[in-house]
Amino acid sequence: MSHLMTHQKLKFSDKQENYEHLFEMISEDFLEHDKACTFKSSEISCPNPKEQENNTTENQNSGALHQTEVAKQGETSNPSEPTVVQNRLRWIKGHVHSDIIGNPADGVRTRSATAHECAYAGFLSTIEPKSAKEALNDPDWIQAMQEELDQFEKSKVWDLVPKPKDKSVIGSKWVYRNKSDENGIITRNKARLVVKGYCQQEGIDYDETFAPVARLEAVRIFLAYAASKDFKVYQMDVKSAFLNGKIEEEVYVQPPEGFVDPKFQNHVYRLNKALYGLKQAPRAWYETLSNFLINSGFTKGTIDTTLFLKTHKGHTLLVQIYVDDIIFGSTNEKFCKKFQKLMTSHFEMSMIGELTFFLGLQVKQRIDGIFFSQSKYVKTILQKYSLENCSVSKTPMATGNKLDSDRDGISVDIKTYRGMIGSLLYLTASRPDIMFATCFLARYQCDPKVSHLKAVKRVFKYLKGTSELGLWYPKDTNLELIAYTDADYAGCKIDRKSTSGTCQILGENWYVGQARSKTVLPHQQQSQNMLQQQAAVHKCCGCKLN
Repeated sequence: MSHLMTHQKLKFSDKQENYEHLFEMISEDFLEHDKACTFKSSEISCPNPKEQENNTTENQNSGALHQTEVAKQGETSNPSEPTVVQNRLRWIKGHVHSDIIGNPADGVRTRSATAHECAYAGFLSTIEPKSAKEALNDPDWIQAMQEELDQFEKSKVWDLVPKPKDKSVIGSKWVYRNKSDENGIITRNKARLVVKGYCQQEGIDYDETFAPVARLEAVRIFLAYAASKDFKVYQMDVKSAFLNGKIEEEVYVQPPEGFVDPKFQNHVYRLNKALYGLKQAPRAWYETLSNFLINSGFTKGTIDTTLFLKTHKGHTLLVQIYVDDIIFGSTNEKFCKKFQKLMTSHFEMSMIGELTFFLGLQVKQRIDGIFFSQSKYVKTILQKYSLENCSVSKTPMATGNKLDSDRDGISVDIKTYRGMIGSLLYLTASRPDIMFATCFLARYQCDPKVSHLKAVKRVFKYLKGTSELGLWYPKDTNLELIAYTDADYAGCKIDRKSTSGTCQILGENWYVGQARSKTVLPHQQQSQNMLQQQAAVHKCCGCKLN
């Protein structure tokens, strides 16, 4: 018994020496600041001698490692901040160094600090590779590329054949994009295999390429009609839509980079269906989808060929197509469920749900109507042109504007100016308040000056203070079409052209407007345009003309 106690005290004295040697690197002021950091052999107890020997050996080994770490910290730490060192020691005290996960010097990370990281950080990559070589070093992007090729196998897109001697082979490349939601959070790593369609020759590799897409005016009419009839609008996204379009031409494509079979290095792929990048791919997909809907009982619109309708027992199902994005709604909820089953039975869908984000439009469907805006897009363009910290302007354009060509002014970067104008033109989809200013400043894209750029930045300053504005379509409104037009007379200082503008309202919902310069009599020309547009809306919605 006495031998056991002597052995136990010996071990504890060794351990105490290790701890005393460990704290020699710390100043005496720090030891006086917190006396609780000192250890005494009388305060340590162990019920089992064998466990005591094992623990002592581990603590001796870990103590040496802790000593080295503290020595390194002592070289770089500030003596005036002893609490930080004390906390670091408290985290590693009593733990084997090999069992500690991470670097103890990094501090403690709470749940609130990683609230935005835990959703997708463990499953998705936040970096977009610039080349296939870079992507092949990332397991997340390798999985994304493999999913794309698996989709090719399911759809039977191509066949591996020997390389023909008298046929041209089109190259291919990988395109990498991070898909995000309306809040900017990354939800998906998308790797797309795109063929180099610019190498195709017209008449040899393809014939016709035109494929209709929905205009933003048509989308606004769709939402206005849905608000008027008080029904919900849903959206769906066809996964790899172009892979469903059949092509008639004989097209050969090189194997994708990083996925070449070493046994068939002299082989190429012959396409059975369209790939992204082909000139005829959009048309092939539209014809495939259009024929499928017509065979399912839908009727194609006479003017808007991207609108499909189906009526049954007084109820109507509307379907609007924009390439692979589809929005639909019906006065009978059962029709929407049947349409979902119809599409999922023939195509693979990547998203089906209530319409919230479509073509950059943030849509909020409420009980009393539909509201949509482009607040996310406003923040994006402000950051793109480094204007997120600019001052706020109350109006998009100064009253009594006197802008002209300013031939003696200093020229600015034409690419930047055109990019800003293009961003504003797309923003007019939900912001008619900047329509006139944007169309007016678009006249000077050929030779922009500093004065023109200053006027464009004023529009951006106005957008910063009104980023949450949008269009509101109340429910239970009539579909009476009302149009307004106005024009000045030879108001342009450069060529004395007249500037005219129109505004058309469907019930209480604004859906189209424009401002442009005219060389002919403005009222006469605008009357002809309005009659044509009114006739188109009348055929689509069956509304009254006023």
